[in-house]
Amino acid sequence: MKNTIAIVDDHLLIAQALKGIISNFENFEVVFECENGKDLIHKIETSKVIPDIVMLDISMPEMNGFDTALWLKENYPAIKIMALSMQNDEQSVIKMIRNGARSYLLKNTHSKELEIALNKLIEDGFFYPDWASKIIYSNMNGTTSGSISKLTEREKEFLKYTITEMSYKEIAELMCCSPRTVESYRDNLFEKLELKTRVGLAVYAIKNGFS
Repeated sequence: MKNTIAIVDDHLLIAQALKGIISNFENFEVVFECENGKDLIHKIETSKVIPDIVMLDISMPEMNGFDTALWLKENYPAIKIMALSMQNDEQSVIKMIRNGARSYLLKNTHSKELEIALNKLIEDGFFYPDWASKIIYSNMNGTTSGSISKLTEREKEFLKYTITEMSYKEIAELMCCSPRTVESYRDNLFEKLELKTRVGLAVYAIKNGFS
């Protein structure tokens, strides 16, 4: 059985070209094409077809890739999100990852690399090309998964919430503690994981299975 893909891109020619390329891949098939996030939501909810992978552009009218990724993460977390964009800036990459993307490719990617990326996404759960990996690891500041053993259960709980859009005050309410306590969890994690920003914590959480 082939893995199913939904293409979400407001440029019709690009979507059709991608479908044509993917039709030549042994393990994949496109189940539908969508113009934007709202179109994707409509097709998923009306057709009851849940694709294995959503290939998601970022800049789209009505509902962009950031919002669409977050919706998928909250409503269909089993769907693997691949960002496919011309935007290669750090802010876009990190935000898409925080919102649930497990892969990030540029639209000028060769078809062979696209096939490799799709297979890796299915097999390993994520795939980032070298240029994206450099952005990710620069935000992690070299931290490794071995650091998990240093964390308390409450710090691990807090780490899960760093991926969300919630404020520290909202996280404190959810964890039934004071904002100052949450700030102490954050500062402890900064020190233990050698990180400096919430984005770094979020990337670490995603890479180590806390999402």
